[in-house]
Amino acid sequence: MTLPTAVPRTLHRHVTVEGVQVFYRESVPARPGAPVLLLLHGFPSASHQFRRLIDALGAHYRLIAPDYPGFGHTEAPDGFTYSFDRLADITEGFVEQLGLTRFVMYVFDFGAPVGFRLALRHPERIAGLVVQNGNAYEEGLSPDARAFIALRPKTPGAEGRVRDLLTLPATRGQYEGGTTEPEAVSPDGWTLDQHFLDRPGRKEAQVALAFDYHRNVEEYPRWQAWLRENTPPTLITWGRHDPFFPEPGARAYLSDLPDAELHLFDTGHFALEDHLPAIAPLIADFLDRAWGDAGGRSGPRRPICCTPPQASTLLHIGCSND
Repeated sequence: MTLPTAVPRTLHRHVTVEGVQVFYRESVPARPGAPVLLLLHGFPSASHQFRRLIDALGAHYRLIAPDYPGFGHTEAPDGFTYSFDRLADITEGFVEQLGLTRFVMYVFDFGAPVGFRLALRHPERIAGLVVQNGNAYEEGLSPDARAFIALRPKTPGAEGRVRDLLTLPATRGQYEGGTTEPEAVSPDGWTLDQHFLDRPGRKEAQVALAFDYHRNVEEYPRWQAWLRENTPPTLITWGRHDPFFPEPGARAYLSDLPDAELHLFDTGHFALEDHLPAIAPLIADFLDRAWGDAGGRSGPRRPICCTPPQASTLLHIGCSND
């Protein structure tokens, strides 16, 4: 029997960065020198959220997905300080240990504050961006998100409100909220997320990160300036019914990256869960083009605007044909 598509070989490894045992998944593509895509996961998930994407693309591209400290299979030592600066520090060390000098970066949710910190520190490493519900603009904050970000440790009841988000109903709600076809969302994601959230010390780590989140909003102007100055090739795939980061956050990128490619989907926060068949081909096409530009290939550049996969829930906006 001949399989219709190639199935990648995926490795599961650890590296030590500043005493943190960083777990990661890495596909082994069939061709040497394949484009590299660094997958930066969101809350409350880990690298397992990318398993299906790795299966879809990993035979042709090198996909690398680490777990941050406080998430998934990564183990941080006692006394580790949980902040977005520290998550970026460990991710930067991870990138350096793997010898990654050039990569396209997929930023989703928490992956945006981690990824944009990496971009500011090492702009020369960023060959392009895939942005999926990874917010960098105040326009992309829903009222609920703004209320959450305003919480401070001394606010009465603040820690309790954060901990309410670390329960199974809330975790499941992040996957199913905003979807038009909940039966297309596997329960494996939220079940595994909750398993890791319920491990010793994990809720305390998430509380600390929640109270640190306001620093990301304070950094938005710096991230936006980096986008304007560096103009990385950018693909935006966004679940437009995300209750935390709604559609205006996706459109806001076009103010700094008018040539970005924007696709909106009728789904929620975890858009890959129910729209992988539509999103994966977009990423593959983008990787080929972004990596070719970064590698200085000769010949005309392929247009950024591509024909979207046939899907009744897809909106295709904001194309550049230069």
